[in-house]
Amino acid sequence: MRAVRVIVHGQVQGVGYRWFTRREARARAVSGWVRNRRDGTVEALLQGPEDAIDAQLAAMTAGPAHARVDELTTSDAAAEPGLTGFEIRPTA
Repeated sequence: MRAVRVIVHGQVQGVGYRWFTRREARARAVSGWVRNRRDGTVEALLQGPEDAIDAQLAAMTAGPAHARVDELTTSDAAAEPGLTGFEIRPTA
């Protein structure tokens, strides 16, 4: 099990990026959450098997059709016990 915190920079708000991220994560059985941040970035926490996380990060780098991802910043994170599924959280 791996847990990663992700900050996504670029044109990633107002283009369906959070819904794209949730759909892709659910397809890979990655648990966690995604939210917009007031600085214009998107933040996510991903938890799951190493290969599923790697595939999710690749999908997030590509993003949905109208997004422009300039940079994905990742850092190891502590797993959140009991976190199941993948949700969209309110802006932070």
